[in-house]
Amino acid sequence: MARLLVVDDEKSICTTIEAAMKSVGHQVETADSGEMAITLMRRNVPDILLTDLRMDGMSGLDLLGKAREYFPSVTVVLMTAYGTVDTAVSAMKSGAYDYLVKPFTPEQLEHLMERIEEFRRLREENTKLRDHVDALSEPSSINTKNPRMQKVLDMARKVAVTDSTILITGESGTGKTLLAKLIHDGSERAKGPFAVVNCATLSENLLESELFGHARGSFTGAVKDKMGRLQLADTGTVFLDEIGEISPSLQTKLLRFLQEREFERVGDTKTIRVNVRIIAATNKDLEREVREGRFREDLYFRLNVIDLHMPSLRHRPEDILILADQLLTRSFLTTGRRPRPLNEQAKQAILGYGWPGNIRELKNALERAAILCSGEQVTVEDLPDRVLENSIMGVMPGAPGAASMPGASPNSAVTQSDLSLEELEKRHIQHVLTTATTLEEAASALGINLSTLWRKRRRYGLE
Repeated sequence: MARLLVVDDEKSICTTIEAAMKSVGHQVETADSGEMAITLMRRNVPDILLTDLRMDGMSGLDLLGKAREYFPSVTVVLMTAYGTVDTAVSAMKSGAYDYLVKPFTPEQLEHLMERIEEFRRLREENTKLRDHVDALSEPSSINTKNPRMQKVLDMARKVAVTDSTILITGESGTGKTLLAKLIHDGSERAKGPFAVVNCATLSENLLESELFGHARGSFTGAVKDKMGRLQLADTGTVFLDEIGEISPSLQTKLLRFLQEREFERVGDTKTIRVNVRIIAATNKDLEREVREGRFREDLYFRLNVIDLHMPSLRHRPEDILILADQLLTRSFLTTGRRPRPLNEQAKQAILGYGWPGNIRELKNALERAAILCSGEQVTVEDLPDRVLENSIMGVMPGAPGAASMPGASPNSAVTQSDLSLEELEKRHIQHVLTTATTLEEAASALGINLSTLWRKRRRYGLE
């Protein structure tokens, strides 16, 4: 069962396809122009976009480009006449999955839908496999000098021995999956399975099947019975990543499971009971989602028995170089090369960057650096441009972003090497004070206590 959006400026074609696809269980919306299709996709992203190639206004090729840019998860199929087959084949090189030559039969269309369903299933399984590999490749512990992170780990160790449901919050890339695995490993369920389900990468139907399983024949492509992750992880832990992305109907079914610890597979009536612990994670503000009606309040309270918040990397400054050394060494070893250290300017650039993607972004940046490094040390030239251009600590003379240091004018030649350590510290504190909303937040971002920040403000005249 897939969600289709059919786009053609001939209404009869849309009506015919809609009737044929609904008769075999698919959900269908129609649009008579590319502009209308974009509006509909912004409101409800489909699984498959079936669009005519030639239309008044926005063409099918233009719509393909927009879909690839703004809705990359959508599978695009073009409808074309015989005279434009070459154009349709060229469009496949731009990201279209396939094309249909008009006129086509409902059987041809349904056969194509089945192939797409199989393609999407394989792609989603590949995504899950990558998620599992990433989780397994993470370090087996979290080393930190940050007081906030130490409190999180202390709390995690205390709740690990209980069976309480846990909600882990925090920005993307902060290590929520790793924390969930550490909790599982510290629990009495450690010998049981640890199952990871990324709720953001699966469509509603596939996510329901992934969690609860399905019976043979329950939907198109269900050729045999399948056990869901909840059943497969019996006696262990299920980690529901990006829980804020699940649909309202799935929220209801998950709530029932949390209350009763039982469920039915899709297309089956037999009730199944399992013994699993649920750990959920999200980068969304679920309290706001509840207030705005997008997330069930009762489900939120069921999930939020224990709340652990992972601080962002910019609020863990004392951990950045520790993590950077670990990740850089691993990146060199993965590529089969002898590890090399960061030079001082590269360290300062890394310390001065905000890392909006957190540890995941730091890991990717250092993988790139390990590949590009040609000397005995990793330099700023090996780091991504965005790190250099947005670093608040300054970079080497002549490098991109060298003139964007806080306190330097656009035409100034002042760089890090021209300033004393005191002046660098002053400018760094001044920048953090201008971006933080409170002094407590600024002190945390700087890795110092509040009284030390007060003294440094008086010393540098920043009051």
